[in-house]
Amino acid sequence: MDSRLLDILVDSFPKILIPGLTVTLPLTAIAFSIAMVIAVAAALAQFARVPVITQICRLYIWIFRGTPLLVQLFVVFFGMPKIGITIAPFPAAVIVFSLNEGAYCAETVRAALEAVPSGQLEAGLCAGLSYLQTMRRIILPQAMRTAFPPLSNSLIAMVKDTSLAANITVVEMLRATEQINARVYEPLALYIEVGLIYLLFSTVLTWLQRIGEKRLGAYENRGV
Repeated sequence: MDSRLLDILVDSFPKILIPGLTVTLPLTAIAFSIAMVIAVAAALAQFARVPVITQICRLYIWIFRGTPLLVQLFVVFFGMPKIGITIAPFPAAVIVFSLNEGAYCAETVRAALEAVPSGQLEAGLCAGLSYLQTMRRIILPQAMRTAFPPLSNSLIAMVKDTSLAANITVVEMLRATEQINARVYEPLALYIEVGLIYLLFSTVLTWLQRIGEKRLGAYENRGV
């Protein structure tokens, strides 16, 4: 490696990492948190089989799982101004990632709810708990333990998917890399560098996922 390329990589590393810490990770955290609220609400509505709401949830899931994430970003950021609704890049990305991830996570949570033995619900109701109390105290905690690994995988995938936000001018890691590359034109080295930073973030989250799974396993072994 020549000294010029080494200097470029050393100089570019903080310029890529900082947007990762200040934009990529916050975008992921905010969007995934909102997605989880949407997912749990949609899954509970489908599990309860509330007629109209269930159909609305299924329509929402069908649309957002059946269309590309990039198209959804373009519709919200470039398309909505045509009807008088202009949204800044970062909030637009939060909205789209939340709705898209919420649709996928809703199916994960719904499947986890259905995996809980039906007798658990009946036992809660027989014990004098209301339906909502039974869901909150008995069914949902068990379901979320089952859903934890796939939801963690979705979170890790979202960290990488945030690179698509560069297409609507959000200055996250990939966008920062593109701006640097436009000045120095070292695409191979720079894109490998940003790829390694994404790998670093994913590795840390994978490590946290394993810790979480071990703790959940310990709780289950104690009968909690």
